[in-house]
Amino acid sequence: MASTVIYPSLNASSRSSSPTPSSSSHTKNCSAYSPRRHVRTLSYSSTLSTRLSTNRASRRIPTSTSYRRGLITCSASSPSALPSALLFDCDGVLVDTEKDGHRISFNDTFAEKELRTTWDVDLYGELLKIGGGKERMTAYFNKTGWPEKAPKSEEERKQFIASLHRRKTELFMALIEKKLLPLRPGVAKLIDQALSKGVKVAVCSTSNEKAVSAIVSCLLGPDRAEKIRIFAGDVVPRKKPDPAIYVLAATTLGVEPSSCVVVEDSAIGLAAAKAAGMKCIVTKSGYTAEEDFVNADAVFDCIGDPPEERFDLAFCGSLLEKQFVS
Repeated sequence: MASTVIYPSLNASSRSSSPTPSSSSHTKNCSAYSPRRHVRTLSYSSTLSTRLSTNRASRRIPTSTSYRRGLITCSASSPSALPSALLFDCDGVLVDTEKDGHRISFNDTFAEKELRTTWDVDLYGELLKIGGGKERMTAYFNKTGWPEKAPKSEEERKQFIASLHRRKTELFMALIEKKLLPLRPGVAKLIDQALSKGVKVAVCSTSNEKAVSAIVSCLLGPDRAEKIRIFAGDVVPRKKPDPAIYVLAATTLGVEPSSCVVVEDSAIGLAAAKAAGMKCIVTKSGYTAEEDFVNADAVFDCIGDPPEERFDLAFCGSLLEKQFVS
């Protein structure tokens, strides 16, 4: 049974006055995105009444929607289930790190090593289609040519890439420790809701484990961090869009994949979650706003904090029971 996407939709005047934010502004302000035409959308009338139907029946589902400044907030009014685990991607989900975090750290590393390589904003957006920093550098150098200072043999090049990635991680962690990159809206709220209800929480990322741990510890705080499992980096041999990291998380946490809800921001992350047999909510980030999320169970511009909350833990639980269609 195909999944269906739920989008907050805007009226014409809102669309014209609310451009898609850049990644630098997106961490501070959530504005709803207009979906592309080929994707089915959830819309609302001027009377603010919204109806949802399930599968082929026209019956109301236990989800309440409220209108606030052009936004729809989704919350199950009487949920009978909660996820066994809530699994978050890191970059672009917890923090919009890519443009002003990882990209800058890669470029600073290249400059330190005098490699005469710079990744601009558009190029890095293309490179993000490759999961994993080491894999990203390898693919780039294979295509454009290896730097003069790079070794010639394949094994030595692997070590060279690993050394570049270690330095890049150190520089990135320094940015995180200085708290120069804030959490995205609603992240802490949703994690607190999950932990308070006994829902297991984990972060599943292709990024280096030290970098992910720094984000969780520094930005979410030690009390939350000690309750959150981290699966990151080379903990699995194949990275997203392969489902290996989500399969590993479910196995380690002792939960069924079908009882897990994943929060992702990218098409490759969505593909990994769905291949693992999990529900997946997409919260678009600066680099992923135009990607194809037609297979997602729900799509939002962010999680959101009150008074601009998009969804909560109860809504995550309702995804396990209902097939939403517009």
